[in-house]
Amino acid sequence: MINLNGVGVALVTPFKGSKVNYDVLKELLDFHLTQKTDFLVILGSTAEAATLSLTEKKKIIEFVVKYIDKRIPIMVGSGTNDTKTTTSLSKMAEKLGADALLVVTPYYNRPTQKGLIAHYKYVAKHVSIPIMLYNVPSRTSCNILPETVFELSKIENIIGIKEASGDLKQIFDVIKLTGKSFLVYSGNDDQTLDVLKLGGQGVISVTGNIIPGALKSLIEEFKKGLYMDEQFSHYNKLHDSMFIETNPIPVKRALEFMGFLVGSPRLPLLKLEKKHDKILLEVLKQYDLVKK
Repeated sequence: MINLNGVGVALVTPFKGSKVNYDVLKELLDFHLTQKTDFLVILGSTAEAATLSLTEKKKIIEFVVKYIDKRIPIMVGSGTNDTKTTTSLSKMAEKLGADALLVVTPYYNRPTQKGLIAHYKYVAKHVSIPIMLYNVPSRTSCNILPETVFELSKIENIIGIKEASGDLKQIFDVIKLTGKSFLVYSGNDDQTLDVLKLGGQGVISVTGNIIPGALKSLIEEFKKGLYMDEQFSHYNKLHDSMFIETNPIPVKRALEFMGFLVGSPRLPLLKLEKKHDKILLEVLKQYDLVKK
């Protein structure tokens, strides 16, 4: 079993014009290796996977898997709103060397809870690497209920869930029903401490693109039994700034301010608005992430 405890970073996809910028992608991977990020999630929401072609996805997986060379686990986002396509992408990721999969609930279709169970069972049956469920109703209009998660947790290679519902009562119920062997990750940076206190393992983070080492240290200290409320809340303003516009618009701009030329998001997303640009820069200065 791969070790996924701690901080997983939902990595951005750098672009140069209309193409993926592999030189900058290498710089980002080196940064996370240096910062000792626990694991990386590629081709997720933050990676703008919805705008990437199948050819681009394949090449990104091949590049990242080859370059990382098992130094840290690589989780690949393979979820779509079609079970056959999700299964095909999942099988491709496994074949190309992914360590695990992140499979979002089917969006737009709005399946029933029974439909979700059937969907995930089908995907899980066709791959052997670990699968993490991804619940993000704000993007998908689909919520996995705790009882459904419990049923899916019985499947051997479904190992956990990224919970971005924002509903702490629901997250508590998931943890209570599934037990300690099932991994529960916060999908919201500002709820990381809350989820840890409930018994979760960590966070799959957007802010981790810019401060992976700091977030990793916070979680490690918490797991040693230290009282960490003030230390976690210290980063709330930074977390908030990452969502001043739709993710990943702000985090890509933050990375540019920090010297990583990740380029603009793909349409229909635009560059950060000028009024927000100034606000974001001031926040980054407050956290000593750029020169004052």
